[in-house]
Amino acid sequence: MSVATFDILLASLRSGLTFQDTTMRRSISPEEQLLLTLRFLATGNSFASLHYEYLLGISTISGIVCHTCQLIWQRLREAVMPTPTADDWLRIADGFYQSSQFPNCIGALDGKHIRVKKPPHSGSQYFNFKQYFSIVLLALVDSNYRFIIVDIGAYGSTADARIFCSSRMGERLRANQLALPEPRRLPGSSASAAPFVIVADEGFALSPHVMRAFPRRDLDDRKRIFNYRLSRARRYVECAFGILSNKWRVFLSSLQMSPQNATLVIQACVILHNFTRIHDAPSEPEVAPFPTTTSVGLDHNPQGRPGSAGLAVRELFADYFISREGALSWQLNSIRGTRR
Repeated sequence: MSVATFDILLASLRSGLTFQDTTMRRSISPEEQLLLTLRFLATGNSFASLHYEYLLGISTISGIVCHTCQLIWQRLREAVMPTPTADDWLRIADGFYQSSQFPNCIGALDGKHIRVKKPPHSGSQYFNFKQYFSIVLLALVDSNYRFIIVDIGAYGSTADARIFCSSRMGERLRANQLALPEPRRLPGSSASAAPFVIVADEGFALSPHVMRAFPRRDLDDRKRIFNYRLSRARRYVECAFGILSNKWRVFLSSLQMSPQNATLVIQACVILHNFTRIHDAPSEPEVAPFPTTTSVGLDHNPQGRPGSAGLAVRELFADYFISREGALSWQLNSIRGTRR
């Protein structure tokens, strides 16, 4: 984080970090509180270690970190992670098409397990399939590695698909309340209009707005190309998690705090990740607008099996990726070079 970015951050939080001096003691300055919190998030040092660095009590440090993290979430969330509008979804889709050549993509979805100390009397609720205790950060990411929507705090033992289905994001997507744009034709295609979709891995269920790869058995070139193109778009969420963990190294070890306080830390790091991407990252290249031709296409509320609409959408994208309009010159070499 640059000095200029730190000053902007401090100005946004100063009023919430300013406390009154008394005859018994002087209050800790907003600058020191923010520096202490950023030091904890960026290094992962224990509160006992920070006690010797800042000459403050361990309980005081704990209170400052939790209060500042909560303030970062409350003050900056609307500024750096606002609720997307239809125009925002179109901009995100244009970014994915330019960077990964996956049209009508409004985000890459995945979950990250954040290691925590086992909460008392929790049994196996927080024990995940990787054999440690965790809470889950479920995130939707754009092509600039910024978080669009997050769900934080689910038990580590819960599968990503179940977390997504019970999250507010999943509920709003099923209820068509995410302000998604109307379906539009894929670039250069004369086929039916395709809905805007989220790309995810095999841990999520296929639906008209959530695309996952074809199963790995009996794959022909058409299915392999679809999986390859989907993986090129899905990598952005994996990279975003990597950037998050390497910049805020508190995630490289177990969070020695309650799940409630760990959730505050994760919320603050997500906001700071977007904040630094906006203020410190290189300026974004101009993105060419996507063709806006729309038409009545697939029935998105079909009768019958719930997965039938998702299968139809996946087949539409798979056909497009091998067509003259949607094929990439190197995609056949890429899938044949990795075939086992």
